[in-house]
Amino acid sequence: MLTKRSTIYFDPAIHRVLKLMAIETDKSISDIVNEAIRHELAEDQEDLAVFSKRAKEPTVSYEVLLRKLKADGKI
Repeated sequence: MLTKRSTIYFDPAIHRVLKLMAIETDKSISDIVNEAIRHELAEDQEDLAVFSKRAKEPTVSYEVLLRKLKADGKI
């Protein structure tokens, strides 16, 4: 598998957690970070699909929504 190198600067506390996680899971920090990035990208892709699917729905302003919730006794 071809890989690319990059330098990433972590907050010291996050780096400490990543090192512990790497030890406990027997994975490298790179594997953990790559897995997390893949997860976030997949989640973004799902969000975009939902946005696209709902693009034709009518929009409601925040003020109108609050008035409706109040009128319905929900707030």
